[in-house]
Amino acid sequence: MRPKDLALALLVIVVWGVNFAVIKVGVVGIPPLLLGALRFLLAAFPALLFFKPPKVPLRLYLAYGLTISVGQFAFLFSAIHVGMPSGLASLVLQSQSFFTLLLAAWWLNERWQANQMAGLLLAAVGLVLIGSASGAVHGVSMPLLGFVLTIAAAVMWACGNIVTRAVGRYAPMNQLAFVVWASLVPPLPFLGLSAWLEGPEAMLQALQHIDLAAMGSIAYLAWAATLLGYGLWTHLMSRYPTNKVAPFTLLVPLVGLSTGWLVFGEALRPIHFAGGALLMTGLLVNVFGAPLFARLKVATSR
Repeated sequence: MRPKDLALALLVIVVWGVNFAVIKVGVVGIPPLLLGALRFLLAAFPALLFFKPPKVPLRLYLAYGLTISVGQFAFLFSAIHVGMPSGLASLVLQSQSFFTLLLAAWWLNERWQANQMAGLLLAAVGLVLIGSASGAVHGVSMPLLGFVLTIAAAVMWACGNIVTRAVGRYAPMNQLAFVVWASLVPPLPFLGLSAWLEGPEAMLQALQHIDLAAMGSIAYLAWAATLLGYGLWTHLMSRYPTNKVAPFTLLVPLVGLSTGWLVFGEALRPIHFAGGALLMTGLLVNVFGAPLFARLKVATSR
């Protein structure tokens, strides 16, 4: 990878890693579901004035918007709102890779490889360890509800990945343009959920008393995390093989955990480190383990 493109990849990882701390700032002054609506409104306008909508069926726009946008971020924003540490959220959300494997096996009839099964088992043990550490004893506070909501966000991201594969059948196309136009889907569902669960009075009060921190959070989520992040990521994915670009996302929790520690003092407990290490090891085995397992298979067959 060229040095310039390597720098762009690292920029995306930093932007996406810091994203979790920005969410924590945003949900202080704005109800989480309303924050989701404002994020995607700002991501869609005025960007859609500069992009033509790709020729993709409306059902895929709706499916993408309702899963990877509404579903994922409704749960993630709510998780951080109820007290899920931003750094741990960035780590636990990476379980989406394994939920994607499960859904692909069920929905797309994809077969698992040995390294994927091993990685899934390691990650599952890691998640159990992290989930068992709910509470505020000797370290960061992690409510069980926050952990469960983050897992739900990972499941919805995985559902969105399956939709993305269906969208990929219509390539070549401008994937950033698809993301921009798909951002028209989330605002209405988010507003409806906010009115139902958070209440019109809370929505109106938040909008009347919005401050610079909340406005900055919305702008970052819309323009940096969504448009800049996805725009650069699409550029890199179009220039290099997937297996050279995708592993960079393994660095997102490192940035997320570091930002949570530096900004909010989120000091992890030993059990969080153990669970996180197992989860990340599982991800590494899933991404890079195929050649190793192939060699082991050859060695044992002799």
